[in-house]
Amino acid sequence: MKNLRMKAARAGKDWSQEDLAKKVDVSRQTISAIEKGNYNPSVNLCIRICQALDKTLDDLFWPEE
Repeated sequence: MKNLRMKAARAGKDWSQEDLAKKVDVSRQTISAIEKGNYNPSVNLCIRICQALDKTLDDLFWPEE
């Protein structure tokens, strides 16, 4: 499942995938794979992404009803 909420939050900060990747210490390809739904990040990575984007786990990773 694509993570469009993460992509939107990243775009809202005017960050590239590379910018977010550097902030959370992963590769740009990892961010791309998460956004495309091809990779399920660890809980620790989810937390780092949420902290960087000023969002909660529910905002970015909890399934929508």
